[in-house]
Amino acid sequence: MDTVYKPYFDPDFESLIERIHPPSVSIDNDTWPDCTLVKVDSANKHGILLEMVQVLTDLDLVISKSYICSDGGWFMDVFHVTDQFGRKVTDESLLLYIQQAMCASRRASQEVKACAGREVRPIHVSADHTALEITGLDRPGLMSEISAVLAELECHVAAAAAWTHNGRVACIIYVDDPDLDHAADARAQLENVVEAHHPDGERFSVRVAAPAADRAHTERRLHQLMWADGDYDRCGGGGGRRDETHVTIDHCKERGYSVVNVRSRDRPKLLFDTVCTLTDMEYVVFHAAVSSRGSIAFQEYYIRHMDGCTLDSASERRRVAQCLIAATERRVSHGLRLDVLTRNQLGLLSDITRVFREHGLSITRAEIGIRGERAVGSFYVTDASGQDANPETVDMVRQEIGGTVLMVNNSPSHSPQGLSQRTSRKNSEDDNKVQEEEPRFSLGAKLWSHLERLSGNFRPIRS
Repeated sequence: MDTVYKPYFDPDFESLIERIHPPSVSIDNDTWPDCTLVKVDSANKHGILLEMVQVLTDLDLVISKSYICSDGGWFMDVFHVTDQFGRKVTDESLLLYIQQAMCASRRASQEVKACAGREVRPIHVSADHTALEITGLDRPGLMSEISAVLAELECHVAAAAAWTHNGRVACIIYVDDPDLDHAADARAQLENVVEAHHPDGERFSVRVAAPAADRAHTERRLHQLMWADGDYDRCGGGGGRRDETHVTIDHCKERGYSVVNVRSRDRPKLLFDTVCTLTDMEYVVFHAAVSSRGSIAFQEYYIRHMDGCTLDSASERRRVAQCLIAATERRVSHGLRLDVLTRNQLGLLSDITRVFREHGLSITRAEIGIRGERAVGSFYVTDASGQDANPETVDMVRQEIGGTVLMVNNSPSHSPQGLSQRTSRKNSEDDNKVQEEEPRFSLGAKLWSHLERLSGNFRPIRS
């Protein structure tokens, strides 16, 4: 057998640049009256933008605007952020967490986690449990059948998240079971459930992932699963209606970039979803500007592939456009939101989803996890045909599950809010302006002038 020699790489080398030039993160609550500025100045690496955005979105902070530059091996970004109610971020422990968590070498330390004073990861995110990952053809009652199998096998569900899009479903269920043989048995039975209603040749997947500290963020993993499952195949160019996602891709010859413009309805975590997709497709964002006007969000990215190439072929541009449209649509909430807050117990997910199925309700999106001894989560439901659920049916479901356990969420505070956070009156006024004047201007032109000014304003946070 021939001997294959490989070069040796010191495992500490990858973090050498960061240790020589650690990220500088500053918080500015003085410049703007209605938002907090988070400024990041750091050595550049692939995926750093996604890491920064993920820190903010995991705290349920709203990014109303951002300017990004990562040319020349250096990364500079300015995020305009507010809390869920459109207010500045003033909690000192939260600000300290943001500053420290954006430094990759300290991101997982207990010191950083403790300084926030609360759990910062979403309740359905878990790195300490065995993960069951399922993709395939969506159908009414599928979640109920899956959770029934787990309940029969006495698998304790620690958290779960599921998305549906274009007739496909991606689901991640975390089970509190260190016995991988038991998990493998669950996988075999789940394959039978998922395959049962799949036509011959229809793709589906059921896999088991052991606990891992470096496991992908759950929401990022859901994007990866749906992308691998090909849910973007049926996405078009969009733009038929003003609230549809519309993607255009042009070439910036003088600077050697492909310019991607995304216009869509504004909503929570929109920036995370698009940056996540570009990162996982191995595109590098060199410059970007994102903002919103009324209820419409605008994102402009100057990108190249990791190999340095631009998007030259029509097929590649079409594929990127389809994937970005899918990324913005997957998290859109269809149906009525039902919130769950109850004491955790074995088979809880099975019990709730069984009642949904028996009353003809279909789950379009689900997120549930454990917080202390309580199970906390949300389900978005429609009727079996995808239409709005009948209020009488929902009331019967609530009575059967328990009115104190399952609550219909009609609170205005849960209305979609994303890149910008404004009052409904302000939104209405801005929407009228958007309709009157077609917002077709280049955010990139503003980016070049802004970054020169912003790059001189990075300073350490005041203690």
